[in-house]
Amino acid sequence: MKRALFSVSDKAGVVEFAAQLESLGWEIIATGGTMKLLQEAGLKIINISEVTGFPEICDGRVKTLHPKVHGALLGRRDLESHRQQLKENGIEYIDMVCVNLYPFRQTIARPDVTMDDAIENIDIGGPSMLRSAAKNWKSVTVVCDPSDYAMVIDEIKASGDTAPETRLKLSAKAYTHTAEYDMMISTYMRKQAGLNEKLFLEYDLKQGLRYGENPHQEAKFYAAMDKVPFSLATAEQLNGKELSYNNIQDANAALNIVREFDEPFCVGLKHMNPCGAAVGKDVVDAWKKTFEADKVSIFGGIVATNQEINKEAAELMKPVFLEIIMAPSFSAEALEVLCTKKNLRLLKVDMTKDSTPRMQYVSVNGGLLAQNQDINTVEVKPEMCVTETKPCDSMLSDLNFAWRIVKHIKSNAIVVVKDGVTMGVGAGQMNRIGSAEIALKQAEATCNERGIDVKNVGLVMGSDAFFPFDDCVTLAAEYGVKAIVQPGGSIRDNDSIVKANENHIAMLFTGMRHFKH
Repeated sequence: MKRALFSVSDKAGVVEFAAQLESLGWEIIATGGTMKLLQEAGLKIINISEVTGFPEICDGRVKTLHPKVHGALLGRRDLESHRQQLKENGIEYIDMVCVNLYPFRQTIARPDVTMDDAIENIDIGGPSMLRSAAKNWKSVTVVCDPSDYAMVIDEIKASGDTAPETRLKLSAKAYTHTAEYDMMISTYMRKQAGLNEKLFLEYDLKQGLRYGENPHQEAKFYAAMDKVPFSLATAEQLNGKELSYNNIQDANAALNIVREFDEPFCVGLKHMNPCGAAVGKDVVDAWKKTFEADKVSIFGGIVATNQEINKEAAELMKPVFLEIIMAPSFSAEALEVLCTKKNLRLLKVDMTKDSTPRMQYVSVNGGLLAQNQDINTVEVKPEMCVTETKPCDSMLSDLNFAWRIVKHIKSNAIVVVKDGVTMGVGAGQMNRIGSAEIALKQAEATCNERGIDVKNVGLVMGSDAFFPFDDCVTLAAEYGVKAIVQPGGSIRDNDSIVKANENHIAMLFTGMRHFKH
């Protein structure tokens, strides 16, 4: 008669699983709460103490750490010496282990958790049984995931035992389960002890990608265990083909911009830089302004908004070639309109505001960089002004808009804004004046297209980092810029202030830099 040992914290489906094994002629051994649950269900259960001949001690801390458990799991069926030793010591084989571990992750996630609580939820016997059973996978089936119960039962019903290839896969899953568990404990204990020279990361494969940045590069998309807002890992795709590597990078950049705004907002994005962005009275108004900001670059781009996409917005977006549209929701009528474009990816994204600081990671050759996400953006206030000319209320609103946008543009970054709409974007140039020239010339072209003089518009400009010289202020004056927001902090700040005063430009220093490499 085959025997299975049960000891689970996650009791989902365990009664049904054990009952089916019993009906197939298996003996069931169990511990503690698992034993009580199975007995209450009417199953005939052997107490672990009957197997070991030793009572549970130390408040249940010691119950399965015994040769009659681990010998029964580790003994090789194909070696006469092992069989003889087990027989001499009165040890019977255990053919299956059904174990999952104490809820350490859930315990330490509680805001009121104490270190004593955490320690008591460090499983010792469970990982030991899983590792023993997994090591002897050629003879022992190890089950740590309730989703595998049905498959195990089906194979036993079909052939009397699990297939060797199944036992190997279950062994690998068991080692993964214990590795993740040990990683959680190690991370927690190291934090308590003030140690930081190790970094453990835990991600699950979400999907294989067709290729990476280019067709000759292999790529995969992994999702973190913790669910967070503004994440593609938990977004619901409502239409379109699978996301590509570049889609995911661009869409993530767009979501980071959307997170900056509470008022109705829309952004169009290409190659991880905004090509148009705007606030509006509603989603339709925000989209119209975003599209008009750069009708050329938006072709083949990504759109993200913090408002539900309604039918009117959908009808305006549909004629434009877009790769992705992201929103917290889509109306049924909007989906009817947009889903007629079979390749257009529609993503419903959780946009719950959350200011919890999280780490972001970037791989480099032979290493990994880690830093907190740049999610804090100071409000641009009148007292930040360092020039004789002061900003009016409308300028201050635009300066705040520019400041929230420019932090998401690749450095060196310059953005030119009017009435809550991007007029020009300069990104990723090797010198700041180069980015300023691109942004201001684009703003001029937009104004010319609308039949207005750029110098009479009342533009404002934002810079992600300080001006090393006064050349950016000089150039801004030539295009009629009336206000500038930048971090300040250059040894030549006074040169820029003097130049701004000469041209009656208001300039504000935020004291916070937003480089984005």
